[in-house]
Amino acid sequence: MTTKIRDRLLVGTILSAVAFTTPVVAQTAVAAQTVDAEAQPGDIVVTAQRRSERLQGVPIQIQALTSATIQNAGIRTSGEALSLTPNASFDQGNTYKSTFITMRGLTQINNADPPVAFVIDGVPQTDQTQLNVNLFDIERIEILKGPQGALYGRNASGGAINIVTKLPGNQLGGFANGQYSNGDGIIGSAGLSGPLIDDKLLFSVDGSYNHFGGLVRNSFRGDHSDFIDHDWTLRGRLIAKPTDTLTIDLHGEYGKYQASSNYYSAVFSGNPNDFVDPQFNLPGSASGRNVNVSAKIDLDLGFATMTSITGHTDLTQVNRADLDYRNPVQSPSGIFGLGFQAGQGQDLKLKTTSQEFRLVSNGHERFRWLGGVYYLHTDRDFRTRAFVDLNSDPAQIDTPALLFANKQESNKNNAYAAFAQADFDILPVLTLTGGLRYDEDHRNQNDLIGNIQRKKTYDHVQPKVTLTYKPSSDMLFYATFGTGFRSGGFNAPTVPIPDFRAETLQNYEAGFKAQFLDRKVTFNGAYYFENVKNYQYFYVEASSASQVIDNIDKVHIQGIELELSARPVTGLEITGAIGTTLSRIKDSATASDIGNRTPRTVPFSSNLSAQYSVPISDRVNGLARLDWQHFGKKYWGADNVDIQTPYDLVNLRAGVEFGNFGIFGFTKNLLNDKYYSEYIPTKYSGLDVALGYHGRPRTYGVEGRIKF
Repeated sequence: MTTKIRDRLLVGTILSAVAFTTPVVAQTAVAAQTVDAEAQPGDIVVTAQRRSERLQGVPIQIQALTSATIQNAGIRTSGEALSLTPNASFDQGNTYKSTFITMRGLTQINNADPPVAFVIDGVPQTDQTQLNVNLFDIERIEILKGPQGALYGRNASGGAINIVTKLPGNQLGGFANGQYSNGDGIIGSAGLSGPLIDDKLLFSVDGSYNHFGGLVRNSFRGDHSDFIDHDWTLRGRLIAKPTDTLTIDLHGEYGKYQASSNYYSAVFSGNPNDFVDPQFNLPGSASGRNVNVSAKIDLDLGFATMTSITGHTDLTQVNRADLDYRNPVQSPSGIFGLGFQAGQGQDLKLKTTSQEFRLVSNGHERFRWLGGVYYLHTDRDFRTRAFVDLNSDPAQIDTPALLFANKQESNKNNAYAAFAQADFDILPVLTLTGGLRYDEDHRNQNDLIGNIQRKKTYDHVQPKVTLTYKPSSDMLFYATFGTGFRSGGFNAPTVPIPDFRAETLQNYEAGFKAQFLDRKVTFNGAYYFENVKNYQYFYVEASSASQVIDNIDKVHIQGIELELSARPVTGLEITGAIGTTLSRIKDSATASDIGNRTPRTVPFSSNLSAQYSVPISDRVNGLARLDWQHFGKKYWGADNVDIQTPYDLVNLRAGVEFGNFGIFGFTKNLLNDKYYSEYIPTKYSGLDVALGYHGRPRTYGVEGRIKF
């Protein structure tokens, strides 16, 4: 399809869908417990700053996805939610659970901390494998852009993602959703919640299941390389309210999965816009399980609320895959022309325990404050092997004579933090906010093969200051200075670069939020400038099966974000947003990279969401929705040689609701645009061939849901 024809089809699709067009930021009723006096029915209330506030009254650029938006847009994963946010992307690559979050130019790297704080019901998710979450029974997702270190601490340089699940209530009820799509895709979820003792003891139980036959064909094996055999989760929750001032909230979750892994295509042309099928001979697979438990205790002391949040995670993953990503028939010379094929495998065991104590002042007085302390302990055992592949059997990894790389490491990390934030209304229309956080990480790595220990401590003070001017309840201007910190750490044993430095950031930002015409039109925007020191990035050294993290000495990033939403007529809501990320490498050990854009940068992105809801009869409502995401050029490496051309993802969804039952048809990636969600040039792959990881092709199907 030519660009001209594709663009005409895209515009035509949009114009026809606008006739049925909710903004991504849908509205929800104000929570009863909100303390923001300016909130009105229909406003979104968020807890981004650890207290309930009206979204439009928070001096942060926030994308808030309510339960209605998540349901109506057919959002099933945290990745799909983040992709609706300009200046942010959620790519997949490497193993089944590996993800690459990029926000405002700061990007995820393998085997290290993410660039954003990722929190579910107050519990931080600290590992790369924990970020691709299956969403069901979700109350709200808050995506905060810009450094949030003062409140969210380490790894919040790019922003924070706050996921809030639904609370059970006093009414017994439940839900069930089922979806079938091409590629033999089956997704289901169901749940039940209600009271065991009215107002005193509430419960919820729910679960999800995912199966996918695959759509990315392996041209050598003849099967599909992107399959999901199973991925299921069971979750339980118990809320006890023994007194009017005490609430105890207990969570438990268990999940297992078995799916495809590392389904890279060997791109012999070295062109990131040459989309070829995978052709490897050794099948890739990943299997794992996870256990998550948490306890949240809220005690109202009158003048303030004390909160304790305890979380524990125990997860494992076993990964097996091809290493040369070719086959002995079409590439008999093998890896590096050495005459043999190669395979790889990684075994991961991760345990984390976290504890936070927080005290937040009650009410909405002239002076508001909060403070707290935080602790995180991490045990991470990781084994990596590379082996000579004689027969395409992943079990060869356990044959010592075939191994040519064998690394096994044990990592322990103790992280400590203390934080505080205060708001003071200098005038009724002018507020000064100050925040401060101190983070300290103690890292310890033990090379179990070479019996070598390494220890290092990283620490940083993160201040934040914001001045907010509210000339009216519907208009806000702010200027802010904030900082970010991503801890340094150790690469795997025997890697030529033994460790990487901590990444720090200073952010200068000015923005506004405004609503007009009885809050039917919302217009928000911001300009930001980031000064980043020791920018962290990632590459592979395939000959030793090493994944390497390194630093770029100094980077400048600046950009704008604009969002406009409107409700021009009853039932019709439209949102459009754009974001720019203009990064420049200012200082680097690789002199030729100076002046270039940073890896994985997308300088321009935008989206359009439109939804139309109309009553068809007294008992039947119709719903139609369009989501269009545009991704501009993508610069894969710091040398800026490999650039992926722009692409568009268009999703359509339409259906009817009969009371508590609904049935919908949908398509995602309507135009079947091809793109790589990860592309690794030879310079950064360590192989003699570039690698590309296919994005999801066009999918379509039907979905039914019921509430009772």
